[in-house]
Amino acid sequence: MTTGFKTPNNYYIDLITTFPPRPITNETELIATQNRINSILDKGSLTKDDRDYLKILGMLVYEYEEEHEEIPTICGVELLKALLEESQLSPQDLVPILGNEFIVLEVLNGKCQLSEHQIQELANFFQISPSLLTNIA
Repeated sequence: MTTGFKTPNNYYIDLITTFPPRPITNETELIATQNRINSILDKGSLTKDDRDYLKILGMLVYEYEEEHEEIPTICGVELLKALLEESQLSPQDLVPILGNEFIVLEVLNGKCQLSEHQIQELANFFQISPSLLTNIA
C-alpha cells in the first residue's frame, strides 16, 4: 500500500494551468494574484479544489507582503479608532466600558486620558495587549 498525494482532477488541473501558482516577485504579479483570488471568491460556493488552490495563492500573497510591504504599527487613539471600524462598532459601543458618550468622544479626539482600569477593560474587550493602548493614558 502506498501513501501520497491524490491525483488531481481535471478542474484542479484547469485551475493551476490557467493561473499557475508561482512566487510573486513584483506589484504587477501581486495584483494579478489578488485578482485571481477575488474572481474565485466571487463565484460564491467554493469546492475543495477551489479552497486548496486559494490556500496556495494566499500563501504566496502572504509571503510577498511579509517581505515587501511595511505594515505600519499603530497604537493609542489611532488603534482604538481602527479597532472600532474593523469590528463595525460605533463610539456608543464603548459607553459601557468608559462610562458615558462624552468621555468616549473626548478619548477618541485625544482630549481625555484613560485610567489603567479603563485601558485594561478596553484591552479585554478588543482582546489585545493593554500596552497598545497605553499612550491614550
